[in-house]
Amino acid sequence: MSNERLSIEGLWVEGQAPSREWLPIARDVSVTVQPGEIVSLIGESGAGKTTVALSALGYCRPGTRFADGRVLLGDTDLLSLDSRALRDVRGRRVAYVAQSASAALNPRILIGKQLVEGLLVHGIMGAAEGYRRVIEQMELLQLPHPSEMAERYPYQVSGGQRQRVMIAMAMVCMPDFLILDEPTTALDVTTQIEVLKAVKEAIRDRGTGAVYVSHDLSVVAQVADRILVMNDGREVEAASTEAMLDAPREEYTRMLLGAVRLVPRDEASFPASPAPGRAAESDSLLEVKDVYATYERGDFLKPWKPEDDILRGIDCAIREREVVALVGESGSGKSTLARVIAGLLPQRTGEVRYRGQALPPRARGRDTEQLRKVQIVFQHPDMTLNPARTIEYAIGRPLELYFGMQREERRARVEELLGLVDLPAHFADRQPSELSGGEKQRVALARAFGAEPELIICDEVLSSLDTLVATTILELLKDLKERLGVAYLFVSHDLATVATIADRVIVMYAGRICERGPTREVFSPPYHPYTDLLISSVPELRTDWLSDVLETREGVSAGRGSAPMDEGCPFRTRCPFVLEGTCDIRTPPARRLDEALDHVVYCHRDVAATV
Repeated sequence: MSNERLSIEGLWVEGQAPSREWLPIARDVSVTVQPGEIVSLIGESGAGKTTVALSALGYCRPGTRFADGRVLLGDTDLLSLDSRALRDVRGRRVAYVAQSASAALNPRILIGKQLVEGLLVHGIMGAAEGYRRVIEQMELLQLPHPSEMAERYPYQVSGGQRQRVMIAMAMVCMPDFLILDEPTTALDVTTQIEVLKAVKEAIRDRGTGAVYVSHDLSVVAQVADRILVMNDGREVEAASTEAMLDAPREEYTRMLLGAVRLVPRDEASFPASPAPGRAAESDSLLEVKDVYATYERGDFLKPWKPEDDILRGIDCAIREREVVALVGESGSGKSTLARVIAGLLPQRTGEVRYRGQALPPRARGRDTEQLRKVQIVFQHPDMTLNPARTIEYAIGRPLELYFGMQREERRARVEELLGLVDLPAHFADRQPSELSGGEKQRVALARAFGAEPELIICDEVLSSLDTLVATTILELLKDLKERLGVAYLFVSHDLATVATIADRVIVMYAGRICERGPTREVFSPPYHPYTDLLISSVPELRTDWLSDVLETREGVSAGRGSAPMDEGCPFRTRCPFVLEGTCDIRTPPARRLDEALDHVVYCHRDVAATV
C-alpha cells in the first residue's frame, strides 16, 4: 500500500461560455488528502465541488480546461501525464464513483462483466479470481444474492442497488484513493449506513484516502475527517469536521447547516391528519387493487415463477389534492409501483383504476386524456431531456400532443410554465447542458404541469439535488399543489422530506405494504418494526451517530432478506421480534390501529400492545 499523499495545489479550472470566453469555475483551490483520510467538499450545486474532485483523476470535463495549478500523487503531477499514463492511474490508483449510476453503467453489459473489467484491464488478476473478488466486494456492500445479480443487466436492479454496484466497481481494484461524488445521494437510509460503513472500513483496513463530494452534511459528519466548504468555485472555509459542525465561522457555512432536514420529533411539525372516516371508493382519485407485477421478461420461453414477482398484493388509494408518499429501501418496489401506475410497466394481475375506471396496463393502450391526467417526473432529468433540443421543445411537446397548440401559442405557454417554476422566460432557448441539476428538475416539473394533470408521480425528484436547491423545489411543489390542486404520489427514501410534505405514507418492503396511514401516525409509535428501522436510520448531525448505530443495533444490513418471499413475512430475517412458527409460514395480518384514520400495520405482533 502506497504512503503517498494526494495534493491539489492552487487549482484554476476554466469553462468556455457560449460567447467563447473562458470563465473561472474553480479559483485557486488547494486540497491535501493523506492516506487513510477522508476530506469532504461541500457546497451548493455549481459550487465547483465535482470540478475539483475530478482533477484528482487528471480529468476535466469537455468545455473546460486546467488554467493553473498542480495535482500531485506523491511526486507525480497528474496534469503533466499523457493519456496512456493517466489510464494506468485511473481505476488502479485513483478510482471514481459517479453520482448517477444509470449514466455510468452500460445497460447492455452484465453487471459481473462490468465489475471484473478493471481487474483485467490493469492486469491485477485473471477472470476466475477476479470474479470471486467481485462477488466478495458485492457482499461487502450488502447487495442481495450477488452471484445472481452479477448475471443481471443494470436496468434489472433498483436505483440504489445500481449505486452500490458502481461503488463496488470502484473499490474492486483496491485503489489508493477514492473520489466519491455524491455516492449515497440515491440510497435509502439503511443502505446508506452499509455504504458509509464499507467506505470507512476500506479506509481503515487499507489506508485508502478519499475525496468525498456531498451536499448532505448529516452524512458528511459520519465519514469526513476534514471539511472544505466551497461556493462559486472558491474555498469559503476549511476545518476539522467537529470544528465545522460546532463552530462554523462563515455565514454561508451556517446557512448550509441550517438547511439540513431532519425527521421532526414533535407532532406539530407534521401535516395535520386527514379528517376521520375512510373515503369511499367514489372519493378516490386513483386506486390500486391487488396488483402483482414483475419486470418485463426478455426470455418469453422461460416460464413465470411466483418468486419473479416484484410487487405482491398491493392495495392503496390516492385522493384528490392529496400527497401520498411511498417510502422504503432500495428494491422495496416503490419505483416499480410508480411505473405500474404510469403504465410504463404492465401489472401481471390486479387493476389500476382512475376515477373508478380501469386503466389499460400499458401506456400505449391508454387514450390521450388518461395519459394527460397522470404524469410522472423522474429522478434524473438528464435521462428524459433531449440534449440536442431546446428547453422550449421539451416543455412544448405535451402542449402540442394534448392541446394541439401551434408555434406562437405554444411559445407563450412555455414561458408561462417557466415562470410557474421560477425560471426566466429566456431559458426556453437554452439547451439542457446549460442548466444546473436543480434548473433541469424545474424544467421537468414545468413539462409535467404543462399537461394540466390531476396526479403527478414524483419519483425521487429531490434525491440528486443539493440541500438548498432541494428545499427550494420542495417549497415549489407545496405551492403548486395549493395553487393548482394537483395530487402527488411522492416516491422517496428521504423520510425528513416525506414528514413535511405528505398527508399519508405507505411503507413498502420486498414488494409488499407493511404499514400505511396518516403521516403523523406512521411516524409516531406504535409502528411496524421496519418503519422503526427506517426512522432510526436517518443520520443525525453529530459525528458519533454512525458508530453509535453500528455498536448498538444488529441487523441494520441493507438488502439481506429483502427479496420477495412466497410464504410468511418478508421482513422476518431482519426483525428483532420474529415469531418462529408464525412469521415464517403465514402472511402478516392487517392490524388496524385506527379504523377512522385508516392506519394499518401488517404484522403478526400486536404492535399497539407494545407501547
